[in-house]
Amino acid sequence: MRIVIAGGHGQIALRLERLLAARGDEAVGIIRNPQQSQDLTDAGAEPVVLDLESATVEETAQVLRGADAAVFAAGAGPNSGTARKDTVDRDAAVLFADAAEAAGVRRYLVVSSMGADPDHPGDEVFDVYLRAKGAADAAVRSRTALDWTILRPGMLTNDAGTGQVLLAASTGRGPIPRDDVAATLLELLDTPATAGLTLEAISGNVPVTVAVKDVAGN
Repeated sequence: MRIVIAGGHGQIALRLERLLAARGDEAVGIIRNPQQSQDLTDAGAEPVVLDLESATVEETAQVLRGADAAVFAAGAGPNSGTARKDTVDRDAAVLFADAAEAAGVRRYLVVSSMGADPDHPGDEVFDVYLRAKGAADAAVRSRTALDWTILRPGMLTNDAGTGQVLLAASTGRGPIPRDDVAATLLELLDTPATAGLTLEAISGNVPVTVAVKDVAGN
């Protein structure tokens, strides 16, 4: 498979790229900063420098053409202000979905956030972030030309992955290692029957492969 990942230098994206490369798939990571290219190469991915805050749909679609799936894993980051929550976490996700449609890439995965809601109240930066992610999710869910799956992990940690999760439409709050989020994304990519699902994920006691098969109805 050829998988194009927006936010290719993110902590989850780099883990997913390593998993894809390890099994012989082609991972392409979109990055804004060319100085991050070597990190992607080291992970086994092909870096593509493109700023999704200023790129056009057509420029982005050029990267996506021929891909088997697109993964939106970009984010403005914890130290960014409220404006970039809208330009990255919301607008770039919509742009990437537009580009996937234009490129004919149906399979579209989103790394969202637990609590994402376009109507989330509050004026703190994290409130704006949850609204932006919620608006992006709603925009993706409205599309019939995409076989989308939205993954909303709980509190992300850098603990070693256990390979076991709780995956459901609603899990309640809890932590989850980034290793296990990446492993879940990989399994979702392999399971087209999860299209149309919005899923929450936290650490649990069900192997990732089983958890994904369960939500897919297999």
